[in-house]
Amino acid sequence: MADSFLVAGGKVRGLDLHRERFAGSCAAAGFAGAGEFWDGSLSRIPTFGRWFPRFELTSDGPALQVRPAPSTGGRIRVAIHTGPDPRTSPFVKGPDLEALGEVKAKAFADFAADEVLIVDTDGVALEAAYSALAWWEDDTLCLPPADRRFLPSVTARLLREVASSQGVAVEERARTADELTAYETWLVNALHGIRPVHAWNHGPIDPLPGSLATAWQSQLEGLARPI
Repeated sequence: MADSFLVAGGKVRGLDLHRERFAGSCAAAGFAGAGEFWDGSLSRIPTFGRWFPRFELTSDGPALQVRPAPSTGGRIRVAIHTGPDPRTSPFVKGPDLEALGEVKAKAFADFAADEVLIVDTDGVALEAAYSALAWWEDDTLCLPPADRRFLPSVTARLLREVASSQGVAVEERARTADELTAYETWLVNALHGIRPVHAWNHGPIDPLPGSLATAWQSQLEGLARPI
């Protein structure tokens, strides 16, 4: 079990949601004290600069790594995974990180891709290796159906909040990877926020002249609160 989030200038988006996800995953694994460990460890995270701390449950108990944040943002090329599903625990963050990292590395080697999209057995797009999936169909913000097997995303929940505050419709829809190429598609996570897909596999780059990503990224960043 693991959870990470961006701390920029002492502020975090959705910190309580990250705590809830981490504590819940640890409790399901038989460790009930993750929430208390989380609360007692936050003071170790600097309130200046940019950091990407990682909470994790190890064989020795919970631990915190305070890591500098990698660079963030930007449009990305995404490869579509065609092999066996590398995930064994899709509803829990942590157990599959290494396997997903290997799939992502292969996507970079094969396509120079920044991320790799995981699809269900019937071809429906679910999530990327380290990101949740969202896209636009006309004026509707779309997400994969919640009854599919993918990690509950804190950033996707925050996008729902932004949409609700703006009166934007949100729907869950099943779409294949090929269908997504016709829409403005985003990969979202705690580190980067929103990254619009500007190319698929070896395909051409889409300049995305009318992208909504910049405005929505600003809205998302506005949800950051002091740690």
